[in-house]
Amino acid sequence: MTHQQKLLTLALAAALATPSAYAAVDLIAIGTLSGNTSDLSTQTAAPLENGAPGNLLGGIGSGIAYAGCNTLLAVPDRGPNAISYNTAVSDTASYINRFHTIAIDLAPSAPGSALPFDLTPTLTATTLLGTAQKLVYGNGALAGLSNGAPSLNSADHTRYFTGRADNFDSSRLSTDALDARFDPESIRVSNDGSNVFISDEYGPYIYRFNRKTGQRTAIESLSAVGDDEISGNTSGRVSNKGMEGLAISPDGTTLYGAMQSPLLQDGGTNAAYTRILKIDLVSGTTAQYAYALSNIGTASKPKYPTISDIVAINNHEFLVDERDGKGLGDGSTAAFKKLFHIDIDGAQDVSLLTGANALAPAAVAKDLFLDIVAVLNAHAIDSIDIPAKLEGITFGPDVEVGAAMKHTLIVANDNDFVGTITDSLHPAGIDNPNRFFVFAVDAADVPAYQAQQFANGSCKRH
Repeated sequence: MTHQQKLLTLALAAALATPSAYAAVDLIAIGTLSGNTSDLSTQTAAPLENGAPGNLLGGIGSGIAYAGCNTLLAVPDRGPNAISYNTAVSDTASYINRFHTIAIDLAPSAPGSALPFDLTPTLTATTLLGTAQKLVYGNGALAGLSNGAPSLNSADHTRYFTGRADNFDSSRLSTDALDARFDPESIRVSNDGSNVFISDEYGPYIYRFNRKTGQRTAIESLSAVGDDEISGNTSGRVSNKGMEGLAISPDGTTLYGAMQSPLLQDGGTNAAYTRILKIDLVSGTTAQYAYALSNIGTASKPKYPTISDIVAINNHEFLVDERDGKGLGDGSTAAFKKLFHIDIDGAQDVSLLTGANALAPAAVAKDLFLDIVAVLNAHAIDSIDIPAKLEGITFGPDVEVGAAMKHTLIVANDNDFVGTITDSLHPAGIDNPNRFFVFAVDAADVPAYQAQQFANGSCKRH
């Protein structure tokens, strides 16, 4: 066994063997928004290249953020590309990127109900994402498609971002911020409530948008490299596994971006260590931290470990969402969907380090916070019915459970814009809505928790 293998074995054995110290975390409510309905952007309703409605309400659990006052923001990813139609653009379409504003009503349920609370989410706004800058759209010639620029651009005198994969300039670096392609994966709100930060897996970038207008106002991070054009690269992100999770410190001064999978120079898809990027919003300084993934399998049968999101407990403690791709929507059985607790206080900055050997001794310590599959199973939810992509996490409003005040933790799914699933495990078909699972967290389990503080009026409807 090599030195690298020994380090990996020890680190992963410790991570997997550590039992959860957070037994008080439990499911208290489930809310849904249908995946077979439209969002509030009626001007985008025309069919996309693949025939799907341009305003299908789907994928909204790709990223969620609490905005105070019983308000959630939710960002879909690059659109309904689960519909196969053109592999030359990875089945992506000219879906205009957007985020949704959702009012949540969390109230005690009727006596005898399966869960102690009912969650009723209501879609209140859909905000399209664009910029005044001139963006690059693909001409579609190589894929036999029309130009990738949305027709709504001219009508609204703006340039909208879309999920179509060919909307980039092949003569420039794939980190070009004027590429119109955008694959949103996570969303957080500024403390003044007027801006949102959204991570982009294509870049990867972190963009800042005006929450009211949806116009891009800044680019917080540029790093790594693009998509099809990266196949010959020896460093940067793995294709379709860029910046995935996004956290904001409770004081609003710092962003944290989590790479979905290890970078090429750190071993790529089958490797064990990915990176969390820290960005000071005032000074612009950055740091990186190594994170040891748990679900990597073995050398002979590797898994494809991923981080889907990260949320701040305070300015240095976080919950990290790791998951497999199994469950409803994949035609398989959910197995690994866990939240881990980490603390970067005193952790080593690995910005200048490369490779698993270098990252291993610097990786932040982690412990299991919540085994989502186990908790859902305990509430009679079969593993074949647990969504494959539980991708968005956020703390929500505190709630009184019994005689105790609890924090809420909300986990949402990306349903891939497929509202009904029919497969071998569900031959009669089953609804596949946008789901919100609400967990109650005892204050003793996160004793240093600090809720993000929003300015007065920040949660007024925008």
